[in-house]
Amino acid sequence: MRARRVSAQAGFTLIEVMVVVAIIGILALIIVPNVVGKDDQARVTSTKASLSAVANALELYKLDNYRYPSTEAGLDALVNRSPEARVFPDGGYLRRPPVDSWENPVQYMSPGSDGKPYDLYSLGADNAEGGEGYAADIYFE
Repeated sequence: MRARRVSAQAGFTLIEVMVVVAIIGILALIIVPNVVGKDDQARVTSTKASLSAVANALELYKLDNYRYPSTEAGLDALVNRSPEARVFPDGGYLRRPPVDSWENPVQYMSPGSDGKPYDLYSLGADNAEGGEGYAADIYFE
């Protein structure tokens, strides 16, 4: 077998390296803005879905007990039998107390505002009343 000699000229030229770096930079300019910030949007969407599931559990509770849990009993009444519940299924209506996508407790008040039977909402990313953008409260409508 013959040993093959590698020429001293083997490798990448500066121009080739600069072209590859430019291509990577262009791809980064296109991809990064589309990916950054999507986690907050996903958390809002997930929280809205969670609120909808809790609202369904509240409707089942009302079908069994002819009214929604009181504010005092709260959403814990969907997990553990409260004294005001006439009927409570094995395993409850929910497996655990509901939390939003930021792991903060879901808020509940009955009766609700504006004549609604209840208010069900998340305090958003900042876990405080009010806020703007992703820190805004998220209400079940």
